Amino acid sequence: MARTATAAAPCAPRLLRAALLLLLLVAACRRAEAAPVVGELRCQCLKTLQGIPFKNIQSVKVTPPGPHCTQTEVIATLKNGQEACLNPAAPMVKKIIDKMLNKGSTN
Repeated sequence: MARTATAAAPCAPRLLRAALLLLLLVAACRRAEAAPVVGELRCQCLKTLQGIPFKNIQSVKVTPPGPHCTQTEVIATLKNGQEACLNPAAPMVKKIIDKMLNKGSTN
């Protein structure tokens, strides 16, 4: 019986190391899941709209081209809480951006 106890002893450190490694991997995965979407290095807008009625828009966020995306992105937050991607080259979207900039400068 003493022989089996000594044979199990060298296995314990390996098992402990494996358990710690597994714990580290689980913790790293949990942290990665909680990371904000904004931190992702890709475009947020896959499809864009040509415009939305101005009265439905609460705010507009314009993201210039950068390492995350090669195109300018215009994301409108609607009064109902939804977000919509707008085509920055569309004439109606340019007017919406101008109105939002003027609205912000008057307050």
